[in-house]
Amino acid sequence: MASFKEILNSNEEELLQLLYKFNVVEESDEDKAESIAIKLKLREAQFICAIGFNKSIRNLPEIPLILGFENYDSLINSRNEFFTTDIYKLLTLDNILSVYSVVRDDVENKQIMEYLLSNRLETIEGQIEETVNSLIIDKYKEEMRAIYSDEIVSIDFVETRLNKSDSGFRALLNEVTLIVESKLIPVGDIFFREEILPQEKRKLLDKGLIPFDLIKTRLIDSNISDVEKKILYDYLKLNREN
Repeated sequence: MASFKEILNSNEEELLQLLYKFNVVEESDEDKAESIAIKLKLREAQFICAIGFNKSIRNLPEIPLILGFENYDSLINSRNEFFTTDIYKLLTLDNILSVYSVVRDDVENKQIMEYLLSNRLETIEGQIEETVNSLIIDKYKEEMRAIYSDEIVSIDFVETRLNKSDSGFRALLNEVTLIVESKLIPVGDIFFREEILPQEKRKLLDKGLIPFDLIKTRLIDSNISDVEKKILYDYLKLNREN
């Protein structure tokens, strides 16, 4: 049996060999993909996403038809629906991380991933707000770390996250630190932004990501809050330059 990762990384020949093993001609179109998934001991969502995010499928127009879809676009729409709406139930965290590891080297899928991510994260964050489920939160944190470490997103995505008026999820994820470590935006740019909470800046300081010169320059600004000013002064006192 082929695993999620094996299907995701299969070449064109391997995909065709895999699918032609299963005779689903007599199945109705809506049952074909699920029928093959069951035989592979996968959920339909796993099977569709593994196939759908495999770049080899773009050169195999027969595969959507084998799976009961009218065309490639129909298959991709199904993939996108599963990916953006599932919250670690039909697709495991490991499945999601495997997708990111493949997408980072696939220009076409990487371009659409940013749009998919916006919808997916909105779904996950909505669920967290409703349930405060610690298991979902832990998986969400790990997924976000992968998004930045695998360089899945662009500066536009990052700017949208940084400019959100409600920064609760950003703080929960320690997302500002992830962004700085990914080097998508220069640390000096982020450090001088008013939208970044003092507590978020403290985390950057604690990780040694802010040079002393930047801290001193920031303190010259008379408009910074008392909270931020205290954090910066306290840091300088504890970490004086030799």
